[in-house]
Amino acid sequence: MSDRFENLKKIPDQPAARLLAGANAKLRTVLKAPASAAVPVVLAELEEVGAHVDLIRVLSVSLPPRECVWWACLAGRDLIGPDGQSLCLTTAEAWVFEPTDDIRLRLQTVLETESSGDKTAPCATAAFYAPGNLGPGDMKEHPAPIGVVAACAFGINLKTLKLGPDPETRFNLIIDRALDIARGGNGKVELTEPTSQEGTA
Repeated sequence: MSDRFENLKKIPDQPAARLLAGANAKLRTVLKAPASAAVPVVLAELEEVGAHVDLIRVLSVSLPPRECVWWACLAGRDLIGPDGQSLCLTTAEAWVFEPTDDIRLRLQTVLETESSGDKTAPCATAAFYAPGNLGPGDMKEHPAPIGVVAACAFGINLKTLKLGPDPETRFNLIIDRALDIARGGNGKVELTEPTSQEGTA
């Protein structure tokens, strides 16, 4: 198995199939690995067959909610640029660093008043539902929509594909960010294009 997927300490030691089912997500790729296969095994198989979209989908259901929100925020920052302004994004980022009910209430307000037309609204949506319920107070008794955090992170990361420089390089950036977060890092890896030697190997 590729060492690219080793030491993913933040990812639960559960079969990838169970995590996918728990988020109501499905893969397009038919896996050779058994249903009991752990996430790194499935990731390695998907990499081998070039199934980048499914690889990102598996990562989206495997990262813990808070880490998954941060992964989405990195994509959101790409979409609006380093100097872009977005209350959806900055409030979601604030929640990652301080996941309190107060910030969650701010997220609710931002989603109600500022999210229309905002490319990074999925970040705020993911952060709001990341605790697993419909909100602070009495709403804590009601579960969040199934798979909403994973779906938001998956969707906004795929939106960054249009930013280039090419799909392969961008796919690898998205994946490497998630893997770095899964190892306990901050996901801020560099965008690196393949060299001509790598491209002809």
